Amino acid sequence: MNKSKRPFTKSKRSFRRRLPPIQSGDQIDYRNMSLISRFISEQGKILSRRVNRVTLKQQRLITIAIKQARILSLLPFLNNQKQFER
Repeated sequence: MNKSKRPFTKSKRSFRRRLPPIQSGDQIDYRNMSLISRFISEQGKILSRRVNRVTLKQQRLITIAIKQARILSLLPFLNNQKQFER
């Protein structure tokens, strides 16, 4: 039997693995606005863990940091700036 014609071989497609959004040296804190702002939608909502691609522990820390930043008025609670198209 010819080995080159195997019926159940996986295609060797190369894919680039997505980098994690939080590096090991990043500090998840309410003062780290450049990091926190990545996990907020345009409306000001906290994005889900599946969208963020972070661990459960990281998501909890992100949520706490966002809420602290909102209380200290570093972040808005809502972002309701509606653009009028006229």
